[in-house]
Amino acid sequence: MPSIYPVLRYADAHAAIDFLRSAFDLTVHEVHEGPDGTVQHAQLGYGDGLVMLASGPAPAFRPADDDYRVYVAVTDVDAHHERARAAGAEIIRPPFDTDYGSRDYVARDPAGLVWSFGTYRP
Repeated sequence: MPSIYPVLRYADAHAAIDFLRSAFDLTVHEVHEGPDGTVQHAQLGYGDGLVMLASGPAPAFRPADDDYRVYVAVTDVDAHHERARAAGAEIIRPPFDTDYGSRDYVARDPAGLVWSFGTYRP
């Protein structure tokens, strides 16, 4: 199991969960709501990785295109990219090959957070 888990806040965590499932193929492990129906804590996974998220204020900044917030190792970058593009993800950088042997692409989710996907596994 990983020892580091990114934690993200979304103004509308329910919408974020729907988008992350459809665009980036994340699997919902659990969602806990507060009395007002907002997401207090959620866990979404991909492979053996996990990201946690909750409802909260929208980010006060829009990350730069090279300011990756989450990196996800995937097997087929081109197929994953096509799924994300078809689901409406903003593609910042389409699939490309790196000098260290990875194939990557970069996308932004509707909240403005940047996600990088590639074949490199640290």
